[in-house]
Amino acid sequence: MDLTVLGASIGAGLTAIGAGIGIGLIGSKAVEGVARQPEAAGKIQISMLIAAALVEGVCLFALVICILGLVG
Repeated sequence: MDLTVLGASIGAGLTAIGAGIGIGLIGSKAVEGVARQPEAAGKIQISMLIAAALVEGVCLFALVICILGLVG
């Protein structure tokens, strides 16, 4: 097994784990915020979606870098 494949696989796995943890924390804190202030649910939801999209974008960028490591 080539070390490049191993490194890319580990990088992709860590990226997916990190994104999952990040989005999970965002969701849990948003639910806590809505539970404390139900009247702010709309603002919290919008902020949560923007933050989750940013985390997902970073995750996809990191996965592309891992894939490019295999090709290059």
